[in-house]
Amino acid sequence: MTDFQAIADRVELGALCAEFTDAGMTHDYDRLASLFTEDGLLRIPDGGIELASRAEIRRGIERARDLWEYFLQTVHPGSIRLDGDTATGRAYIVEFGRLRDGSSHLNHSVYHDRYRRTADGWKFTERVYEMHYVDSTPLTGKASPVLGEVLSAKLSD
Repeated sequence: MTDFQAIADRVELGALCAEFTDAGMTHDYDRLASLFTEDGLLRIPDGGIELASRAEIRRGIERARDLWEYFLQTVHPGSIRLDGDTATGRAYIVEFGRLRDGSSHLNHSVYHDRYRRTADGWKFTERVYEMHYVDSTPLTGKASPVLGEVLSAKLSD
């Protein structure tokens, strides 16, 4: 690849996907919503969810995150196809956590994305979440404070 604009676009689109995951993990719902165009769409067909604006996306993600005791999402790069000021791509996702009702969840999924270049940089125009694998085996571990206790005990030995 020798087209520097294409290289820059691919880097920016990868950063956009990473920013989405980071904003969700840090509960920064305003930042997460800002990653979409004003008329952006977030769909999760398996959950019957369709959020059709920045405001709906912000409210919907915040409500969904309130259901979790703890939650972790990681994003892995997929394909990107550039077409001038628009693009399509995929991002591969692994999520796990425990819901406040005590149930556990692990899944491997794919975001099918559409992007548009705006005056503020690349934005999502659509993200469609497709689950490929779901496991509800109870998670027996504990949230992160346990790690601190384990490391502290080992360091004091």
